[in-house]
Amino acid sequence: MRKHGGTEVFRITGARQGLADDVRGRERRYVISMSVRTLSVIAAVLLWNVERHVAIVALVLGGLLPYVAVVIANAGREKPPTLPSTFVPGPTRPELSPGGTTAEPRAERPSGQS
Repeated sequence: MRKHGGTEVFRITGARQGLADDVRGRERRYVISMSVRTLSVIAAVLLWNVERHVAIVALVLGGLLPYVAVVIANAGREKPPTLPSTFVPGPTRPELSPGGTTAEPRAERPSGQS
């Protein structure tokens, strides 16, 4: 459920979200990851002479986040949603035999009789 302009929009289809929405979401996650990386590098610089252990952890975090951000951003589209749990399949129809009538089991004839 998303809100657009104050109205609630309910998703009732099994279709994926639009490509533009998907790209926008991946770009947003990438920008957030890069912002966290920038803050961790700045924290490492500021804390280097104060608390060296925390500065090293922040520096390692700043070094690993670009890789993680790119992998997450390039992960691709989400999987299509599955059917709702309240889905009830329709009734099945019997198969038709080649003659056009419904298939019924045939009685076996003893060998030797035609």
